[in-house]
Amino acid sequence: MNKPKIVVLGAGYGGLMTTVRLQKLLGVNEADIVLINKHDYHYETTWLHEASAGTLHHDRVRYTISDVINKSKVQFIQDTVEEIKKEEKKVVLANGEVSYDYLVVALGGESETFGIKGLKEYAFAIANVNAARQIREHIDYQFATFQLDKNEDCLSIVVGGAGFTGIEFLGELTNRVPELCKEYDIDPKKVKIYCVEAAPMVLPGFDPELVQYATALLEKKGVEFHIGTAIKECTPEGVLVAKGENEPELIKAGTVIWAAGVRGNAVIEKSGFDAMRGRVKVDEYLRLPGSDNIFIIGDSSLVINEEINRPYPPTAQIAMQQGENVAKNLAKLTRGTNEELEKFVFDNKGTVCSLGDDDAIGVVFGKKVTGYKASFMKKMVDNRALFLIGGLPLVLKKGKLNLYK
Repeated sequence: MNKPKIVVLGAGYGGLMTTVRLQKLLGVNEADIVLINKHDYHYETTWLHEASAGTLHHDRVRYTISDVINKSKVQFIQDTVEEIKKEEKKVVLANGEVSYDYLVVALGGESETFGIKGLKEYAFAIANVNAARQIREHIDYQFATFQLDKNEDCLSIVVGGAGFTGIEFLGELTNRVPELCKEYDIDPKKVKIYCVEAAPMVLPGFDPELVQYATALLEKKGVEFHIGTAIKECTPEGVLVAKGENEPELIKAGTVIWAAGVRGNAVIEKSGFDAMRGRVKVDEYLRLPGSDNIFIIGDSSLVINEEINRPYPPTAQIAMQQGENVAKNLAKLTRGTNEELEKFVFDNKGTVCSLGDDDAIGVVFGKKVTGYKASFMKKMVDNRALFLIGGLPLVLKKGKLNLYK
């Protein structure tokens, strides 16, 4: 009797959690497990804002996949997924094809530009390790360039979006700027940092009291907020912004960071799945509707929060819980025991938004926290994610162990 073949696409939070749980739940003779990822490493998406600002080296945010998978149980293929042919039960890769019995789609998200002219050409997105490295090096270059031509636009930075990514990046950036000014002998007053957000508030949906704490802190560190203001166009000189129907104004800037939108992976739509901005509204077991062997998790899945009838935000926390749920259900399906599958129910353990290495805001176990306590909790959350994937060895190798800074 042939062993069922389980193929996992993507080694982000959801895909890697699915894989490491499957290798614990299933024996070598129970299933063939294949993990496909375009890189041979996993990166902590929730740490990319630190690497982008230059407060954390880019190598710290990633670790090798082979460090956490059991090679006797999991076959790793480094390749790029191009299309899923569900009728044929095949995945088309850049360098071949792979068949499957069960498929887990955990390909992650992509930056959503909402069709704004010039963003793809002239703005940076905090999208992956290489993008983060490029942003850091670009900002360094702009500060170095200022010393050559004295063009103060080089020292202006625009961050598009005041959601989690934008605010966390601003927290790190405002900590890094004084170091850059000292390094390049620049008066800190010459540096301009703008945050442009089309929504009527910072961190939409977050506790207003905590939002006030975050904005006051960032404003004190030099951030100028333009709330209820949309970026209409990005140009080589900066961004054109407008409030409502007002005439657009140009904010000149040497650096524009786009952090205002995430969509599902393009492979979802290319494969003909019914989706909204690349995200599939999955069933209660996280499956593609109408399919009993394709599971979709992470940024490309859409799970409705029944309490408010809106989708849950695509976070690392939900992706990891999805991975655990899918692994349990795949173990049941693989063994053919006719056990009832486990429905996915998101257990929100809280949310923490960092404001640099030494400050944060959050709601943890229903309680609001700020400052050092929140920063401590953020590091604990980061370490817990490492522990769930690779145990104590991974925490000791990559974790944030300086909890008191």
